[in-house]
Amino acid sequence: MDILRSLAPAIWPKLTNFARAATLSSVQTISTHEAKTHLSRYLAAVETGEEIVIARGRKLIARLVPYAPTGGQKRPKVGRTLGPTFDVPDAAFAPLTEEQLKEWGL
Repeated sequence: MDILRSLAPAIWPKLTNFARAATLSSVQTISTHEAKTHLSRYLAAVETGEEIVIARGRKLIARLVPYAPTGGQKRPKVGRTLGPTFDVPDAAFAPLTEEQLKEWGL
């Protein structure tokens, strides 16, 4: 039991890498050089639904997956309102009195 405890820090990273590799076995893994050289080829593969993992050496760096836009609410066009319209009273455009101008420091 003591041997396992002493080996745990050394073995744990290897086990996690093994588990990660096992979960990604159906995913194509390529090097950064391969990704730079043949990016358009891999983007075409991603468009068909494949997932590609980019690795630097043995370290997994990035994952290329098809883009899935969120189904969020569309924004209104410029000038359109989201809610009911409202009227601005004419008093809002009336000139300020001398007293109001002094209060504002103008």
